Amino acid sequence: MPEIRLVIRNPVGLHARPAALFVQTSQRFQSEIRVIRNGVEANAKSILGVLGLQAGKGSQVAVRAEGEDGEDAVAALRALVETNFGEPE
Repeated sequence: MPEIRLVIRNPVGLHARPAALFVQTSQRFQSEIRVIRNGVEANAKSILGVLGLQAGKGSQVAVRAEGEDGEDAVAALRALVETNFGEPE
């Protein structure tokens, strides 16, 4: 089960548009994907779950995927976060 740790760097964190992009990216994969912040775990395919993590700028999150395309899912979410959700820093 692949797992990575990421730091949210965009100014609004995982809020509104970035959270929606995170969920949309997660939904492209069959794997079960979980995102964890400070011990709180949420379904990465649920907008309410992702928003409920309250992951602001500078927050560290773990992303875990279980399934056949788990490696691809984790890689896609890493790329999304590392490119700052397509926004300037």
